[in-house]
Amino acid sequence: MAALSIAVAGAGIGGLTAALALARRGHTITIIERRTGFTEVGAGLQLSPNASRILMDLGLGAALRRVVTEPPQVVVRDLGSGRPIGAVALGAFMRERFGAPYWVVHRAELQTILLDAVRSTPSVRLVMGRTVETVEDRADRAELTFVTGNGARESTAFDAVIGADGIWSTVRQSLGDCRKPGYRGSIAWRATIDRNRAPAELAGDETGLWLGRRGHVVHYPISGGRLVNIVAITKSPSPVDGWAAPGEGRDLLAGYANAAAALRKLLAEPEQWLRWSLFDHPVTSLAKGRVALLGDAAHPILPFLAQGAAMAIEDAAALASVLDADAQTVPSALSTYDSQRRDRVSKVQQAARQNGRVYHMGGLMGFARNQVMRRLGPEGMATRYAWLYDFRLLA
Repeated sequence: MAALSIAVAGAGIGGLTAALALARRGHTITIIERRTGFTEVGAGLQLSPNASRILMDLGLGAALRRVVTEPPQVVVRDLGSGRPIGAVALGAFMRERFGAPYWVVHRAELQTILLDAVRSTPSVRLVMGRTVETVEDRADRAELTFVTGNGARESTAFDAVIGADGIWSTVRQSLGDCRKPGYRGSIAWRATIDRNRAPAELAGDETGLWLGRRGHVVHYPISGGRLVNIVAITKSPSPVDGWAAPGEGRDLLAGYANAAAALRKLLAEPEQWLRWSLFDHPVTSLAKGRVALLGDAAHPILPFLAQGAAMAIEDAAALASVLDADAQTVPSALSTYDSQRRDRVSKVQQAARQNGRVYHMGGLMGFARNQVMRRLGPEGMATRYAWLYDFRLLA
């Protein structure tokens, strides 16, 4: 197996997973990250079996088990009345049905585990404080230009460049896609609290999902059960700036004035809320020549299916699986990656959009949604997404 020199632009979950998976295949990796340090405040994420399976295959299972929680189910409630609507089986059902767990984790803890693995891998070099400016695809190499913190510009050639640089990806623009991501009319508020501050009826191990016409709320325990992660979605005609804009709790509570008492009590607990706006972008090409995209750079996914991180992890594994080749065949390998991933990520992106509409149904449509959930039952609700959770890489 020939070793390739590969640059990964971005040291988020997808970029770190890609670097680790590619290094395990014998390649030499340079990760280029614009930040000078790593901070993730108040953010949880879900690792469904299609993602946890890959992380365990990379040897991270033992480290993850020390920080994850494994909710036994999702309890779905009506946001206004608090009455149960239905449930989704997780826990033992997921492990038995799909051969891997459904975990929830603090993003910072997952990132730390990935960073530790990357830093202990000699063939991976992590370069911080560098901003990717351009990527030029050539016949025999891909040239990446970045700018240092003091304004110096440097260029380096690689056998391949992977863009894991997020929804506003510079690498995607280098592939010729200069369209701006589209704002989808909603803002996500996120916070974490100590678990002992949650209302007793909401402090269990399960994930809570509250559905209403004007928004919805998700909460689940993270950090080994010590904290509760809370995400509340509100409608807004205009976006907020950045990924961590401060929000006033009283403004959020005003939007949830008609919520059930237990939910309002939960939403009143956080001392700090951070907000980010929900954008997505049509899936087009995931690769061209010696340049490929993964995660939000390729296919930003709304959080209504809890698959943003999972799809980036899948992309990383898929890239590593095709790049067992010499430098001359990189364009062909990346074309294979594109053809393998495009339909799947498009389907997931559309399913997430549809879930957003379903979550906010009211009237007769909401009544029909609730009846379907009750009829399917917890295991039926989980099995609806067998196509998603049972993902395996092509041989």
